[in-house]
Amino acid sequence: MSRHPLLLMRSSPALGTGSYGTVPMVNSGSASEPSSEDEDEVRSQRRSYKSRGKRVQSAHNLRGDHGQSSDPRRRYRSTEWLRRRSSSAASDIGMGLDSKTSFAVNPAIAEHKAESSNASTRTGSGDEIEDEYIPTEDDPPDNSPYPEVRASVPATDNTSLSINTPRMWTLSLLFAIAGSATNLFFSLRYPSVAITPVIALVLVHPLGKLWDLAFKRRGDSERMFVEGTRQPDEHQHLHTRTEKLRLWLAQGRWNEKEHACVYISSNVSFGFAFATDIIVEQHKFYKQTVPILYQLLLTISTQILGYAFAGLTRRYLVRPAAMIWPGTLMSTAMFTTMHKDENKAANGWTISRYRFFIYVWAAAFAWYFVPGLLAPALSYFNVVTWFAPKNVVISNLFGVASGLGLFPVTFDWAQIAYIGSPLLTPWWAAANVVGGLVLVMWIIAPILYYKNVLFSGYLPILSSAVFDNTGKPYDVSKILTPEFLFNKEAYDNYSKVYLPITYVLSYGVQFAALAALISHTTCWHGRDIWRQSKQAFNERQEKPAVGYETVPTSDDNYSRRRIDSLTVVASGEDVHNRLMRRYEDVPMWWYAGTFVTMLAVGIFVVEYYPVHLPWYGLLTALGITTVLFIPVGIVMAITNQHSSLYLICQLICGVMFPGRPVANMVFVTYCYISSAQGIKFSSDLKLGHYMKIPPKLLFKVQMVATLVSSLVQIGVLNWMFVNIPGICTPEAINGFNCPIARVHFNGSILWGVVGPQRFFGPGALYRHLVWAFLLGFIAPILIWVMGRGQKKTVWRKVNLPVLFGSLSWIPPATGLNFSVWAVVCFAFNHLVKRRASAWWGKYTMTMSAALDSGLAFSLVVVFFGFVYPGWMDNFRWWGTEIYKQGCDWRACPWLSLQPGEKFDQ
Repeated sequence: MSRHPLLLMRSSPALGTGSYGTVPMVNSGSASEPSSEDEDEVRSQRRSYKSRGKRVQSAHNLRGDHGQSSDPRRRYRSTEWLRRRSSSAASDIGMGLDSKTSFAVNPAIAEHKAESSNASTRTGSGDEIEDEYIPTEDDPPDNSPYPEVRASVPATDNTSLSINTPRMWTLSLLFAIAGSATNLFFSLRYPSVAITPVIALVLVHPLGKLWDLAFKRRGDSERMFVEGTRQPDEHQHLHTRTEKLRLWLAQGRWNEKEHACVYISSNVSFGFAFATDIIVEQHKFYKQTVPILYQLLLTISTQILGYAFAGLTRRYLVRPAAMIWPGTLMSTAMFTTMHKDENKAANGWTISRYRFFIYVWAAAFAWYFVPGLLAPALSYFNVVTWFAPKNVVISNLFGVASGLGLFPVTFDWAQIAYIGSPLLTPWWAAANVVGGLVLVMWIIAPILYYKNVLFSGYLPILSSAVFDNTGKPYDVSKILTPEFLFNKEAYDNYSKVYLPITYVLSYGVQFAALAALISHTTCWHGRDIWRQSKQAFNERQEKPAVGYETVPTSDDNYSRRRIDSLTVVASGEDVHNRLMRRYEDVPMWWYAGTFVTMLAVGIFVVEYYPVHLPWYGLLTALGITTVLFIPVGIVMAITNQHSSLYLICQLICGVMFPGRPVANMVFVTYCYISSAQGIKFSSDLKLGHYMKIPPKLLFKVQMVATLVSSLVQIGVLNWMFVNIPGICTPEAINGFNCPIARVHFNGSILWGVVGPQRFFGPGALYRHLVWAFLLGFIAPILIWVMGRGQKKTVWRKVNLPVLFGSLSWIPPATGLNFSVWAVVCFAFNHLVKRRASAWWGKYTMTMSAALDSGLAFSLVVVFFGFVYPGWMDNFRWWGTEIYKQGCDWRACPWLSLQPGEKFDQ
């Protein structure tokens, strides 16, 4: 297969503001054109040193399993030779990955030097190459350029593993059904509990082993698998029916690829569908009739539209090496821990990853009983307020329930990882997050609050509630008619809606983050996106430069063989992209067909059923997702921070369709959930990419799990409507009062009935917040101008979409959740990573997996074993009460009112 010549290799600005890493510039001419001068040069160099390279290679002990050299010096020399060789083909001096981020980037793409016009100078002398390393045809290429990926993802692929087996499908469907049903059931209850996919990841492993134990026999012959699917057996007719069934059930052996497929099916199905909240609100609060067909079509279309967005953008969000998706690395580390026996010493530590995982998991499981059950004061560790519990200022500043959390100490991993595991987030990204926290929440918020700007002094400094002009939570029922329509006269007689100062600033930074996404992505990624789009178009017009390579069926150890080092320079791909070329990709029309089908279903839903949203409103919602999906995905892929579209969707619908609360909910679902689901699907596509899951099989796994979970959740929801007395009312038995649905209902009233114009329109109290859009759009451009010409300036590490967007967690998150999260991230992903890099690479991701899964299991045991039965109702002592005694827990305002007094008069 002929290749296009390499014209240019460029490292674009990387993760500090995001990048695609090294991307090849390929010729758009015919595939039959002659090779470029650079490629000819590489080939001649390889011929020149071929014999000497083989002599050097014979002196080293190569491992047959992975095709990697056991001599670290040889690996370094290969990398160093590639670095020197690749430097001759580079332009854009100073645009390397290491100039943008604290990631330690592989030397093969970390430096670029100006190309000399003299060919001999450009190539270098033979003596220079001989001193460093002489390449050979068998030389393994470099691993991923990112240490986080190298620490978690093996740079190998075993294509002989079974994947598409009855075992994988049975376990996938079992967990999809159980997890989606359980989480939907408890989403309507307070207090609630959620079963996370990491629980499935841990639980399914012994079940997979048990399956093998039940069906495998010692004398079973090994069968061949191609792309994870068993090939026909010519001796099958010799077996009895029972034996055929057993052999069909016993296909392959439980392995990391099947494990990954079960986890991915759990990941896409465990979260309760947002559409079920709309159904609850329509049925229980708005008293509308909701036919089963409407429920199914609404749920399925909103869940699957996101998959179309993920598939159609995988060229930008999944394939580039720089889109590392840190959140997936915890899962890959767990698969490696559970299925591999490798154990190399790391900074003197010789304990295996699996044993390390068991110890940390057990400690995390056992410890949560202390802050989660016996002494909650260790979780809400507002120790500074204990000495002056009635002091409002101290509670405002150092509180952890309604304060700013200036004392970042807690002993509860649930608090530390509330906004995501700090061990999975790069330190430069966490620095942006904590920078935004300090600037906005720790400096600006107290200044505005104690100056009583926007009447904020009469409200708590931090709360997720909205208030009336007496400082009490806003009673939405007072401004609605019995038909749940807006009563303007009642609104004028009651009160405007007032927001705590941190809530106001949260809206402001979300506005700024949305605008910053657009300008930031255009400045730092526009060239890459344009180049990728042109390359995709060219590949459809001509023979592609890199095509599908059929997986061989011969037993030639191909499954563990990798491509030679020079391909790294010639293709600009990382090892995982090259390994995935062995598998047939999903045709684009599969995703396009999915999008068109679900769009048609969505139009039918909004036009046929009384949701008061016209078809062009649906197109507007999906248009917003289309424009912002890639920017949101890039930020998530490189920083592990999600930029939510929830608020902007509510605002746009409130402006376009005022007085239509149900339309607002449906608009938000198609706009926000399509984006959120798409980001989740993209993350899983990257996980499948790392685990080398055949793309077509992964498509089927995700689609089936999503469809099954949607059907299950609708069934469970309707069963609950019939069988739980008083559901979604204060009188509901056992706490099934639908707390999440009620919060969304209140939001639909505020934004769909009261409307954004009464918050941000002319003369409105919060009118000035709209200037945040302009600030957010301009600021990234200024930073780009200041940072683009300087390789090591701090401006290249400032990422405003992350800085602004992360603060959308506040409220309900508090300053404690952010500050202690950042401290842990700094400790491990900066200090430990620099001072004990081997330990960090071997254990950090495994530690994150163990802490998260141990906490998840312990939380379920605590809830169902102690809280749910009511055994702890009368358990009281100092450790359960001290943190509740002051103004922090009661959310005291700084300024008080007399009974009957209103602060806006």
